[in-house]
Amino acid sequence: MKYQDDNFYIERVLNGDSSSYAALVSKHKNLVFSIALKVLNNREDAEEIAQDAFVKAYHSLKSFEKKSKFSTWLYRIVYNAAISRTRKRVLDTTPMDNYVINNYSEEDMRPGVDEVDQNEQQVLLGKAMKNLSDEDNLLITLFYHGSNSIEEISSITGLSASNVKVRLHRIRKKLYDDMKTMMEHRLN
Repeated sequence: MKYQDDNFYIERVLNGDSSSYAALVSKHKNLVFSIALKVLNNREDAEEIAQDAFVKAYHSLKSFEKKSKFSTWLYRIVYNAAISRTRKRVLDTTPMDNYVINNYSEEDMRPGVDEVDQNEQQVLLGKAMKNLSDEDNLLITLFYHGSNSIEEISSITGLSASNVKVRLHRIRKKLYDDMKTMMEHRLN
């Protein structure tokens, strides 16, 4: 199904067509659930948090100021609800200097990985992602699957933009290293 811009559905809901909210739920349900699952690491809790987040967003729709995208606002609601559920967990927000980002370019990491076909790359990437922490997996999911900007991820997670950049860089480096190691093991 091809969806309209989120604001189209929001305006319809605010003008009394509450059934239009179903399109927003349908459009965002997979990533909302993914965010909750990555934070909670429990399917039942993630389903409950996802439902609660959609209900809360619906009831708060009048207060949505459109300063950010609806998806960013919604993902922040989900993230906060999931974190509240797991108050014991603290995100690693160790600041890093910018020189760390410049130590490796993606071109330095690509040789070897580009030598396998795309299907094998997907398999290797899937295996490498299973080795990531829940927080790192969440950041990668928000950035690549959710197509969120650094600023939006910062807003959703509460991390600084520079910390998000550094962590994404480190995660990509780890993924490339893991994929390269898996390829080398296959050849030996």
